[in-house]
Amino acid sequence: MTALTKYARIEASGLWRASLQDQRREVVVSIGEATLTIADMQDRPVTHWSLAAIRRANPGKRPAVFHPDGDPGETLELDPSEAQMIDAIEQLRRAVERGRPRPGRLRWVGMAVSLALVAALAVFWLPGALVNHTVSVVPGVKRAEIGAALMTRIERMTGPACSDPAGIRALSKLRARLGTGPISLMPGIIGTSLHLPGGRILMDRALVEDYEEPDVAAGFALAEHTMARRSDPLRDLLEATGTWSSFRLLTTGRLEGEILDGYAEQLLTQERGTPPMDGLVEAFDAASVRSTPYAYAIDITGESVLPLVEGDPMSGRQTVALLSDADWLRLQGICGG
Repeated sequence: MTALTKYARIEASGLWRASLQDQRREVVVSIGEATLTIADMQDRPVTHWSLAAIRRANPGKRPAVFHPDGDPGETLELDPSEAQMIDAIEQLRRAVERGRPRPGRLRWVGMAVSLALVAALAVFWLPGALVNHTVSVVPGVKRAEIGAALMTRIERMTGPACSDPAGIRALSKLRARLGTGPISLMPGIIGTSLHLPGGRILMDRALVEDYEEPDVAAGFALAEHTMARRSDPLRDLLEATGTWSSFRLLTTGRLEGEILDGYAEQLLTQERGTPPMDGLVEAFDAASVRSTPYAYAIDITGESVLPLVEGDPMSGRQTVALLSDADWLRLQGICGG
């Protein structure tokens, strides 16, 4: 979203509450790549709101009151003196709204016919057919919204994503070098890495703190990016949570909180085996990244990842460092030590 560049460094103070029963407290608000970050006065993030799902409770009035879509009890109040942040949020909301699909009458007629057909033949439809249809019509904005909602739930279990500013800048450089989606370093219990609908990749802080070079973390990011391209993360979610999830998303455009809570817990607790080898060597080759450090991080013996060791595309070739030494040290300190 080009509008993000203009507002990337804006910060403002405001009053935030998690629910109607909670007291408001003073927070610092900043705009990220896809989220509005709300942090306490010690600069510790307390929550993230997807830019695609921010709603305003009192349009045109000041102080401005915003809330996440579907949760009017959680609010953020910005004083009129924070006009720059209020205007920035409003412009980004308008930009998101302009980017949403605008189905015409023919599309609505087609959707109505499609839904009628599903209802009439529901007894004969396989769950996979419904998943296929749902995945094919869900737009990118909605996928990012679902991914942001999952990340919020994951953060409730792991703690907020690491957010040291210098480390974030170094992480952005690594992401740009690899050509993946957004990457977040998590403070714990991720294990290794995982990917969410919308393209975001989550990695355990140990992948940068326990190794002497960024090639291992880069390898996990490339592997998640490759797996997400091979198997749609939204499809994985719908297949894991059942036919009702697909029907709910198809007919209402939403997934219930209980579904997202359960899937977030499943992502964190499921066993992560060796990823499929096919396509990984090509991904490392395209990004000019060594595959051997990543391979040995998965299996120190190298037996289960032999194609990555023997087929390392950078073997015998001169490589360029993924990050400068200074940026690597900044990235290692992204979680505050």
